[in-house]
Amino acid sequence: MFIGLDLGTSGLRGLLVDEGGRPVGAVDASYDVAHPHLGWSEQNPSDWTDACQDVMAQLRQTYPLEFAAVRGIGISGHMHGATLLDAKGDVLRPCMLWNDTRAADQATALDGDLRFRALTGNIVFAGFTAPKVAWLRDEEPEVFAQITRVLLPKDYLRLWLTGEAVSDMSDAAGTAWLDVARRDWSDDLLAATGLGRAHMPRLVEGSEVSGGLRAQLATRWGLPSGVVVAGGGGDNAASAVGVGVTKPGEAFVSLGTSGVLFAASAAFEPDAASAVHTFCHALPDTWHQMGVILAAGDALNWYAGAIGEQAAGLTNDLGPLQAPGGALFLPYLGGERTPHNDAAVRGAFLYLDHATDRAAMTRAVLEGVCHAFRDSFDALQGTGTKITRLIGVGGGTRSEYWVQAIATALGVQVEVPVAGDFGGAFGAARLGMMAAGGGLEVAQSPKIARVIEPVPALQDAFAQAHVRYRAASAAIRNL
Repeated sequence: MFIGLDLGTSGLRGLLVDEGGRPVGAVDASYDVAHPHLGWSEQNPSDWTDACQDVMAQLRQTYPLEFAAVRGIGISGHMHGATLLDAKGDVLRPCMLWNDTRAADQATALDGDLRFRALTGNIVFAGFTAPKVAWLRDEEPEVFAQITRVLLPKDYLRLWLTGEAVSDMSDAAGTAWLDVARRDWSDDLLAATGLGRAHMPRLVEGSEVSGGLRAQLATRWGLPSGVVVAGGGGDNAASAVGVGVTKPGEAFVSLGTSGVLFAASAAFEPDAASAVHTFCHALPDTWHQMGVILAAGDALNWYAGAIGEQAAGLTNDLGPLQAPGGALFLPYLGGERTPHNDAAVRGAFLYLDHATDRAAMTRAVLEGVCHAFRDSFDALQGTGTKITRLIGVGGGTRSEYWVQAIATALGVQVEVPVAGDFGGAFGAARLGMMAAGGGLEVAQSPKIARVIEPVPALQDAFAQAHVRYRAASAAIRNL
């Protein structure tokens, strides 16, 4: 048996998987995000270890026989967070999360150093780890001076599990300190933020062993000695392992809190100016390209909360897919990544009139996210990335209306897997299986429940609406 742990923004999921790769059961433990100032997003790392204690206890209680047979653990987690430790290994301050944008000025300054794009293949986004540490050097120098180790969120959890300071290539690629082609830390980029290699964790591939479960924890949980912990992966790379997106031409579209269009690649082929992320995959000798939307499902949840409704009820009442109406929604509730790289831009409803009712506004929100995906799709194509197979994952795929709108906007059929958890926890469990002796062939595609085709009669209407969306996006960014 194997466990996949997925450290999400709002909670930790633990998924138990048998040796055939079949999910046995999952449990969750939640925690909060703090926003003490505009643009700040923080979490206490102790919340993650407390959640892990809870998850393991629940798994042991609910599946005692299966849990006792665990031989490997994989870890997935939200990327870019800055978890800072002092010489005693104590946490210096709350972790600044992926959606924390306070370091926008520092990101701009680092991005002006030509070495960053050349070595990382990416724009230095405000949410990345390096500018956060640069912000600390500028704004909290007393904290910066005490930093002995910088860990990504899932790697702090690994440190607690194993006693080892280790990261994997896919997560490390999102720091802006990794030479992504060489899959190693860059001494020059670290020095640009006042750090050195000694501040960084050791690097392994996601499918490799990063350490063993500490004896104290194994005894506490009734597990045998020798349980290995895999390198694991950043949340999106782990999700790609979960849905078998590991070869060129394969891609997935994720409708979670944020939105991701992820395509596997056999080579490092960056185009930083496009704002497409080019990162290492969680598997050896593999990379990926990714367009990121900061508010996808989050945009619908925000709208549902604003009008006092449930998001699922709003999408269930829409009927067959319709052509986009006059109303436009720009889903930039907390800035945007691909292709804009703009931490300051904010969302908007446009072109509302007396005929704009609740259903029209709901469709506009869904369509706005579709247009944002089309922006990422066009940016990926501009880098030469080809998508021949697209798998839909995430909670938003429960809405067939939304998935068909995405398929129509992109002109690509979307395959939706059978019911089950094929996200970061499942991918992490697969990486745990690989670390315990399984081969890379473990990362197979899931069974597909339905294939949702574009609606040809509506493709021109979606394309025309996207032109209006792009014009509106450009207009509001100048306000």
